[in-house]
Amino acid sequence: MSAITGLFHFNEEPVPLEHGTGLMKALEKYPADDIQIWHSERIFLGCHGQWITKESVGERNPYHDSSRGLAIAADAIIDNRKELFELLQVQHGLRQGMSDSMLILLAYDKWGEDSPKYLIGDFAFMIWDDEKQRLFGARDFSGSRTLYFHRNHNCFAFCSTIKPLFNLPYVGNYINEQWIAEYLANPGLVETLDETSTVFKLIEQVPPSHSITIQNGKVIFTRYIMITQGERLKLKSDKEYEEAFLDVYQDAVTARLRTHRPVGAFLSGGLDSGSVVSLAARALSMENKRLHTYSHIPVEDYEDWTPKSLMADERPYIQSTVQHVGNITDHYLDFKGKSPLSEVDDWLEMLEMPYKVFENSFWIKGIHEKAYQQGVGVLLGGARGNNTISWGSALSHYAMLLKNMKWIRLYREMLLYGNNNGVSKSIFLKAVTKKAFPYIDRNKASQHYQFPMLINPEFAQKTDVFNKLQLHGIDYKGFSKLVNIYEARKKHFEQANAWNLNGTCGTKMSLRYSLWDRDPTNDLRVIKFCLAVPEDQYVQNGMDRALIRRSTKHLLPDDVRLNQRVRGIQGADGIHRMVPEWSSFVNELQQLSVDPDISEYLNIPVVNEAIAGLLGNTRPVSQYDTGYSILMRSLIIYRFIKRNA
Repeated sequence: MSAITGLFHFNEEPVPLEHGTGLMKALEKYPADDIQIWHSERIFLGCHGQWITKESVGERNPYHDSSRGLAIAADAIIDNRKELFELLQVQHGLRQGMSDSMLILLAYDKWGEDSPKYLIGDFAFMIWDDEKQRLFGARDFSGSRTLYFHRNHNCFAFCSTIKPLFNLPYVGNYINEQWIAEYLANPGLVETLDETSTVFKLIEQVPPSHSITIQNGKVIFTRYIMITQGERLKLKSDKEYEEAFLDVYQDAVTARLRTHRPVGAFLSGGLDSGSVVSLAARALSMENKRLHTYSHIPVEDYEDWTPKSLMADERPYIQSTVQHVGNITDHYLDFKGKSPLSEVDDWLEMLEMPYKVFENSFWIKGIHEKAYQQGVGVLLGGARGNNTISWGSALSHYAMLLKNMKWIRLYREMLLYGNNNGVSKSIFLKAVTKKAFPYIDRNKASQHYQFPMLINPEFAQKTDVFNKLQLHGIDYKGFSKLVNIYEARKKHFEQANAWNLNGTCGTKMSLRYSLWDRDPTNDLRVIKFCLAVPEDQYVQNGMDRALIRRSTKHLLPDDVRLNQRVRGIQGADGIHRMVPEWSSFVNELQQLSVDPDISEYLNIPVVNEAIAGLLGNTRPVSQYDTGYSILMRSLIIYRFIKRNA
């Protein structure tokens, strides 16, 4: 709900007030409902407040509790308030209007450095403990809110965003070449392996799932939670699993409706956003409030080139969901004149770092702008759904049955799957066998996708980046098609660095547009429940993603709920949108290919080969070519280097 910032001096020197006000001055580019500071000799805390929840309206943030000797600056929405009220024995008369920052402070007063373990929601905070002369803070388990800092031998400075820290006289914006190397060398979407690093050498960040303690001149990180698959949930029937799932999921959705402003939601034609919207609209109807949905559609002159299994314009499914659910005001937005290229500079300014997920940048930003114009306070999404509520790959599950020699169940499941999807049993069995025993195929080397090496080989050697990638289990040459999705899911929840991207985007979008992205599929209670559900609940009766399909029988229309043949694909008109800019796009790429400032980082022969492949080529399908991805990443890193030279 806020951008927070602060300063702490390790020695006895007082914090210059002008340094603190300089931090606050840099946050003025964001809309604010209130701006407050609190300071003592060695501590300065500030908050650039945005009032999202009714409890945040008029709250004191930073808040100083003189009786406890504690002060807090918090950027937080806490979702398990009722549970915390009980655990902390908060008087009933004080509960309704209590701010989330005050609730966090009470949790710290009771549990100290263990307090983040008890908090569920999206948060980043810092607490000054006068008695212990300690600064303590934390970031939520998935890093939904960012928390950056600078440290040296004299002081510690923190902020929700990076650039205000450069207002301090001792902090320079020097580029972190190791970060750049990892961005370029890793073919995946994760920018860096070190969850504490940023693209700037003198700026670090508190990792997701971690707390930070600053005391006696030392800075200590502690991972307070590790999400793992615990004991399997054992219920008596499929119906009980469905009911238990909906109870947890509905609670997660309802908790994220807490705002005194209108509620919005992303809506595609699929299960994740559709189920969020259905549960949210139902809950809001009890408050006589409507849900606003926002859906991206292609521009009017776009000609669909995608195969029948993909759908670039999901309006038929979206409208079916809207009509079935009710209590929805729906919006369909084509963002004419916008493209992945037109948004690069604005995204670099907003994110304060290079990025890789450029294909959907124009419509994600556009939906936030539209929601802001309509006064929305909370924007619901379902980005974590693939690994939680809609988990369940039929191919991988059937491969597991084959390896475990569960012949009867495999035969029955494959027969049902073929009937549901019109797939030949023999063809599907071949795919399942290949998935179960990949190394039987003598031509497996041909199945390995080779991603061109974007990083300059000399720069790679200088930073030793390939060895670092290998130590983290990353194939820097590309993505293997022989991925074990169960291991991938396990790593997804265990490796903190992979979570930074969503938090960076979500926090900085929210600050710019004064609204919060809130994802019920990312609720800690939902995640723990879904990880405990037996695998056979997720693939069942010839259906993948079976638990969410069964559970939403009365919540979603059957054409959406049971659809296994067509998948939505947002942003398929990306290159079509770039056609008017194509010449300038190619010209800029040719300029960067001869620019000495970037050639020390990029593998220029690879870039030139990609340029040659796209000269005069504006085929829409090229959007998914490796060459296009190489060139967009090159252009993004090029513009970033130029902006920060």
